[in-house]
Parts: sequence; structure tokens; C-alpha cells
Amino acid sequence: MLKTRFTEEFGIEHPIVQGGMQWVGRAELVSAVANAGALGFLTALTQPTPEDLEKEIARTREMTDKPFGVNLTIFPTLKPVPYDEYVQVMVESGIKIVETAGRNPEPHLPAMKAAGIKVIHKCTSVRHCVKAEKIGCDAVSVDGFECAGHPGEDDIPGLILLPATADKVSIPMIASGGYGDGRGLVAALALGAEGINMGTRFMCTKEAPVHMNVKQKMVEHDERDTKLIFRTLRNTARVAKNAISEEVLEIEGKGNATIDDIKHLVAGTRGRVVLEEGDTDHGIWSAGMIQGLIHDIPSCEELVSRIVGEAEEIIDGRLNAFRVTSEA
Repeated sequence: MLKTRFTEEFGIEHPIVQGGMQWVGRAELVSAVANAGALGFLTALTQPTPEDLEKEIARTREMTDKPFGVNLTIFPTLKPVPYDEYVQVMVESGIKIVETAGRNPEPHLPAMKAAGIKVIHKCTSVRHCVKAEKIGCDAVSVDGFECAGHPGEDDIPGLILLPATADKVSIPMIASGGYGDGRGLVAALALGAEGINMGTRFMCTKEAPVHMNVKQKMVEHDERDTKLIFRTLRNTARVAKNAISEEVLEIEGKGNATIDDIKHLVAGTRGRVVLEEGDTDHGIWSAGMIQGLIHDIPSCEELVSRIVGEAEEIIDGRLNAFRVTSEA
């Protein structure tokens, strides 16, 4: 068993996290991750209303008695989102761990802290991690350029971003972006992290509420099968390579593209159809470069056990073999 500051402070068995994923972070997956000894997050905004989130929290508790949390992604929308009401549901439901992402979570921290909630904020740069610690977050989840979703605009990969962040913050750091096996876990620990966050890899598990066509496509894909869209809009997103992401890039490549030129292609409702109905060319869907290391569709229990076992074997075996003891 691997023990880190993160596992100790957050009360979990293994230093592995399943971060929030729109349409994916539901009770079936989160409870399976929790039962495997890792930390799973329900995605608050997958639920249409705060009342629906309350029901999903209750449903998750019917499936596990282990710790789990809720992800709250804060971003500008055309239709106002009742963030305070979602936070209130978390507080009243007794949630003790929250993962925030997107905009600065500071306005919501007083309510969460008063309820004894530990907050992990997702960041894509050293400066954002420093800010997160300053405002009172308990940990940071650091997204390198390899990650699915929004990697920021600095294009810094984890190999540099993690140790650079470790040099500047004292709170626990979780490595995110490009992790899916024991080798990645050991590397993250060596670079100063206290655990790893996996999104794409957990999408490709038996319990993930994702159509089998999507899971199989990720198994078939290699590390080159992602596309960076929205770069011209300064809102870069890494998504799976498919007909829609190629079309978006073609439009962006013509220059002076606006969101109005592509919104019919990138609507979230189209991405939901991909995940739920399995038409992998119907819309865009987030996927990281870790696809190149995904070769099967295990259960969450099998995946977590495998990663921890591989990591222990590497630490006790291969790495230890490099050490040379001086002869007397």
C-alpha cells in the first residue's frame, strides 16, 4: 500500500483520484472508484438542478460507505447557474471533499470551510496553484498539457509543471493529465505530487456510464488521436480526434472564427449523445493523450489494484535495482 500526505489528509486508501467529468461523474462510477479505495467525484453540473444533485449524492451513498466528493466547475454561461444552491446542497448533504475547477472558487470557500469541507482546486499553471493555496484551498490538482479538457494556454507538460509547482506550494499536489498506470503514479510521486488524477482512464472502465463504442474507440486510439480546438478563441480544449473536431479545426483555420461559427458543432448536447448513444462522430468529447496507454476496459477495482501493484513493483524492484551500495 502506498501512503502519502494526500491519502492521510483526505482519508482514502490509495493516492488515485477520479476527477469530475461532465455527463460521466455519476453515482455508478463514483461509488465503484470509492469502493476500490480511490477518491471519486460526482460532477455537480451533470445534474440539471441542485435538487437532482442531492438525489445523486444519496444514490451514491446507497452504493458505497467510502469517502467521495463533488466537483463544481465554475465558468461563464449564457444561462445563470445557481452555484450557491449547489454548494448549499453539498453542505447539507454532508459532503466533506469538493473539487473546484474553472474560475476562482474564493466566493464559495467561506460556506464550504464553515462546513468542514476540504477543497481541491484544479489548476493549469504554477501561478494559479499559488493563488489557490493563498485563498485557502487544501490541495491542488495540476493539469499538464497532456490532459483532456482545458489544459490552459501555456502549453506546459507535466514533467515541468509538477516540479515547478512543487517548488512554490506547500499544500498537497495531485498530478493530472497523462496518467493511467503504475509508471505514471511513480513518476508523479517522484516529481513532487502526492497522487494522480485520472479522467480519460476512468472513462474506459466497466462502471463508467459511457457507451461501449466510445470506450472501444479509446482503446483503438493512440497518443496522437486528440485535437486541440478553440485555440484561436484562447480557450483551448483537448478532445478526441473525430469528424467534428476536424471540422472545427478547419473552420478555425480560416481565421477570424468566432464561437458563433462553431457553436452548432460543439454544443454540449451533441457531446452527451456521443457518450450516451455511442455515435462517436456526432459531437466533440474530451479525451487525453493517455489514450495511447489504454489497452483494455477493466473494472475500477481491477484498474486501481493494478496501478498500485505496478507502482509498488517499480519502487521495490526496478528503481531499487539502480541503487549501488558502497563496499566496505
